[in-house]
Amino acid sequence: MLLAPASSSVYSRKRKFVKMDSRRKAGMGFLTSLLLLTFLPLHSSGKKVRWCTLSEMEQRKCSDLSRALLAILPPAVLNSFARVSCVRTHSTQDCISKIQANKADIVSLDAGDVYTAVKLYNLAVVAKEISEEGSCVLAVAVTRRGSLDIQRLKGVRSCHNGAKWTSGWNIPVGFLLSKNYIHWDEEQSLIRALSEYFNASCIPGVGVAAPQLCALCQGQKSYIRDKNYFCESSHNEPFSDSEGAFRCLTSGVGDVAFLDHITIANATDTEQAEYELLCPDGSTANLTAYSNCNLGRGPGKAVISRHSFHKIAKKFLTIIQNLFGQKGKARTRFNLFMSAAFRGQNLLLRDTTQSLQLVEEQSDITEILGRDYVALLKGLGHEGKNSRSSLDNSILRWCCISAAELRKCEEWALNIQSDPLVCVRGFSQSSCIEMIKRNEADVVSLDATHVYIAGFCGLVPVAAEYWGKECLLDSGRAVGVEKLIHVSEKGLPPVYSVAVTKKLAKHVNIHNLGGRRSCHSHLYSPAGWLLLSKHVLGDLGIDNSSCDINSVYQHYFWKGCMPGAEGNLCKVCLGKEETAGKDNSRCVANHDERYYGNLGALRCLVGDPDGKSLGDVAFMEHYSLLHNIKNLERLGWATGYSDSDFELLCPDGSRAPVTDWLNCNLGPIPSNVVMTRPVITSRIHDFLVKSQETLDLKPDSKFQLFESYVDGEADLLFKDVTSCLVHTNHLSYRTLLGEQFYQLAESVFNCTHAGILEFCNQDVCTSSEK
Repeated sequence: MLLAPASSSVYSRKRKFVKMDSRRKAGMGFLTSLLLLTFLPLHSSGKKVRWCTLSEMEQRKCSDLSRALLAILPPAVLNSFARVSCVRTHSTQDCISKIQANKADIVSLDAGDVYTAVKLYNLAVVAKEISEEGSCVLAVAVTRRGSLDIQRLKGVRSCHNGAKWTSGWNIPVGFLLSKNYIHWDEEQSLIRALSEYFNASCIPGVGVAAPQLCALCQGQKSYIRDKNYFCESSHNEPFSDSEGAFRCLTSGVGDVAFLDHITIANATDTEQAEYELLCPDGSTANLTAYSNCNLGRGPGKAVISRHSFHKIAKKFLTIIQNLFGQKGKARTRFNLFMSAAFRGQNLLLRDTTQSLQLVEEQSDITEILGRDYVALLKGLGHEGKNSRSSLDNSILRWCCISAAELRKCEEWALNIQSDPLVCVRGFSQSSCIEMIKRNEADVVSLDATHVYIAGFCGLVPVAAEYWGKECLLDSGRAVGVEKLIHVSEKGLPPVYSVAVTKKLAKHVNIHNLGGRRSCHSHLYSPAGWLLLSKHVLGDLGIDNSSCDINSVYQHYFWKGCMPGAEGNLCKVCLGKEETAGKDNSRCVANHDERYYGNLGALRCLVGDPDGKSLGDVAFMEHYSLLHNIKNLERLGWATGYSDSDFELLCPDGSRAPVTDWLNCNLGPIPSNVVMTRPVITSRIHDFLVKSQETLDLKPDSKFQLFESYVDGEADLLFKDVTSCLVHTNHLSYRTLLGEQFYQLAESVFNCTHAGILEFCNQDVCTSSEK
């Protein structure tokens, strides 16, 4: 039987269909080629990818991913790759164990668990989850409006997104420890300290050894391990993860919830009306103000696997992101970063994730998570049960900027009976900040400008140098130096920046210093660098928000000595006496340069021991001026000088005797502050208390902590004018500096290059995402 020919219209439609089909096949052919090239190593390995899941919802999403790959991948790789296995586990800890035992391959974990997986289970990071805001999250504390503040959390019921997790444990616990709100002594575990601080909690994953920290959890209980979800970091624990911690609060079970900012970023109008954030300074803020009201910033989630599976995992993540990511070719078939279709949130990966950033296998965990975060975890004992009692954590490493400071520090260590004090050598105050950031040192006392730098770099205050005649409590009652007293919000007695010249130099005043020879205590010094900028820029008519101060000084002064600087401002520096003529110590920002510090600036003004005049003006702090003038002869530097041989340059252009510093100065300078990493503040505080108690029992001892006239130097470790140390870790470094000084420092550093600030800004999670 012959078939009748098709009509022309039918034939036309058929041609059109064939044409479209050929284009589709051509497109699929290109995709097939791409996939074949991508998966060739996978195909040859014959490996499947086993994704670890933590709930039935996650299991369903994983299964749908597997079916999507089966439908899209070309036949050439179907048999060996496309069938993604979904391995059901009951907790993140179970998942980590299964990956280590080669019973699963990959999972995305909170950064706290990532660190555990890498350090304790020898697993590897494959990729970081990147959101619109970057790779980091903010840790926030949420409570009902008008109910609490961050300083009154003892005895409340707390909800946490997970044990040893970034925003629910590491950052908030680190913050509470840094402020001494939680007391954690060496004899107890951190879990015990938290159990004593909170009335009851839900901290999923904390373990059965801490029943009080699981008391609020509501997961299913079972004697069968794989069916027990009570207090486990699993979607089957209703109060697990940040959404669960918020649910714990909103359901009325808890009083405060510690979670990440992503959870509250899209809070409903009702939630915004009923709940608020707790800020570090004791205030509160709306839920939308998390950028300014948070307890700190830390790394977000990351995908882990075994080292042996790292390359395969990277290939796998690359292709599923290309297919199902935000710009995926097959996103309509399966959305990798969406969980609503499976009636859950953040399944497999976070719903807010925009992309996966692959990580090289050889990358160090510190590079991936950041120096500050890793130092925090070490301080919290994340490297095992005995990590906190290890040698590294039983000693205190004081950073010394010079050989003279090192000698005094070692003498200090011999004169106290407390925790072991180890003295480590830095080369400047900035280098000590860097060493503390790198966990190569623990603590140092810094001048006010360096306190600003250290605060920007994430260090916190422990104690301040009290420069009054005697240490006073807020009530005015005098106390001994054996205790670190609290200082009020009113602040501490300041010293003043002064400009000093020789009385015979009648033609010199504060307004005609351009082209003259200058002496400064050191680079970034409060007196000779920061406060001076106001007067120099004012005379030049330059706005201090649009200049580089170092460049201005180089062109403003003819030559001088500013230890730590470069160019003209190093020309009259001397270096060490025993290495005169060599460059290894000349103009270094420590006592190895004889013109360093307040005493050094005076030496520079007076001239070298041979009587050669090197300076027309010296910028220093007033407190030691008279003392240093009197000691020039005793120190073997110069003879015949008295305070009547010098005068102060006043801001109005007049001059005054050196004793009139209160009325003739360039501005007040906040106290020096002892700075350290946040989580070890209580240990530093306890050390200083014990140290001062011990030394107070030896009033006639040759060694005095606040005296330094050894080796012809001054102000070693602490200012010699210090009466005692006062407790300050309940205050922020900004409060200690005062708003006027802080804003001046901020405006100057906004336009002035500083290598130490660039170093600090390289960390993974800083105040602004890179």
